[in-house]
Amino acid sequence: MKAAAAHLPLSIEEYLEGELLSEIRHEYVDGEVFAMSGTSKNHNRIAGNTLFHLRSVTRGTGCGVYMSDVKVRIEAGNRFYYPDVVVSCAPSDGDAYFERNPCLLAEVLSPSTEATDRREKWLAYRDLESLRYYLLISSQERLVEVYSRQSAGGWVHLTLSEDEPLVIDCEGLHLTLSLKDIYEDVRW
Repeated sequence: MKAAAAHLPLSIEEYLEGELLSEIRHEYVDGEVFAMSGTSKNHNRIAGNTLFHLRSVTRGTGCGVYMSDVKVRIEAGNRFYYPDVVVSCAPSDGDAYFERNPCLLAEVLSPSTEATDRREKWLAYRDLESLRYYLLISSQERLVEVYSRQSAGGWVHLTLSEDEPLVIDCEGLHLTLSLKDIYEDVRW
């Protein structure tokens, strides 16, 4: 009878080195890595629209807007995730491959990732002191849920409406994002 192979957790350094060489992306949760799946055209267009509109208003401000290939590091629980869109207005921490202090994170929901985005990632993201907005954007219908951190530290949940854009304040940067912006040219 064969003995089961010992399972050793991967160090953060090993994970980061591996990601530089890997053809597929992996998220990291306290020593475990999880391969990421591809996305649909609608998922990609929605994420691209969101990035485009946020980037167009952050140009020249020093804020960074990134899409899907830049990780977010959550020190608590030793986690690295790849959100669909990241906005950070914090001074650079010098790392070229991940952000530690995002003010806005957006996840485009798909049937295979929705549960993880709503539970595991949301619980982890709330530990980021810099985070002010977490957007859950449906790829199946025109629906955007927003979690917004209040000045007292609690979170408010709202659904974006057709006639009122989301007003975002990240580190003094004021911008808006509407359903029209997010879902522009999406074919259902």
